[in-house]
Amino acid sequence: MGKMIELQAADGTVVPAYEARPVGVPKGAVVVIQEIFGVNRHIRAVADGYAAEGYLAVAPAAFHRVKPGVELGYTDADMGEGFGYKTAAEALPASGVMQDIQAAIDHAAQVSGGKVGIVGYCWGGLLTWRAACTLSGLSAAVPYYGGGVTTEAETAREPRVPVLAHFAEEDSWIPMDTVQAFQKAHPEVMVHTYAAHHGFNCDQRGSWHAPSAQLARQRTLAFFKEHLA
Repeated sequence: MGKMIELQAADGTVVPAYEARPVGVPKGAVVVIQEIFGVNRHIRAVADGYAAEGYLAVAPAAFHRVKPGVELGYTDADMGEGFGYKTAAEALPASGVMQDIQAAIDHAAQVSGGKVGIVGYCWGGLLTWRAACTLSGLSAAVPYYGGGVTTEAETAREPRVPVLAHFAEEDSWIPMDTVQAFQKAHPEVMVHTYAAHHGFNCDQRGSWHAPSAQLARQRTLAFFKEHLA
């Protein structure tokens, strides 16, 4: 359904992205932000899923500045490799990865002619939260189990657009007491928790939990329908 395209960030860097277009006129657009495993088969499938719902979907390669062409699986070795790239990406100047996401938002708005939402998973959930707080051109944001979102530094940010946040109750990376503190600090954010582990949305991971993934998707689609119309 989709194809690889090129985006140009504000500093002139050309960044690859996977783009999936719907049949007919898009009813808006969704920028999809990867986990620490790159724009892999799963992330492409997620983008295809949003295209099937009528949205233009764009998934920028968030690791491109530190390692082009990353496409990992979900083994322990892949996780270690992906964590290394994530650490390197986080060490870039603040505008580094975020300007690539801004380029994806701008492209999505131009091509779709509609409003733009953003959704991200794992590290992508953290980037989605930051995008909601710092970038322009968005109308809604949905971070899934964003590692780091509930830290004191990230909780101090203020979102510019409506946010729906999904967390896993059995997530060893994101303790529930920090989720509760985040929710208390941000009553304007719609927070849902699920009886599942980190990564519950990904059907290629051992932590996949189909009922939670399905419910979160239903809520996300309803949220986008409300805010991207």
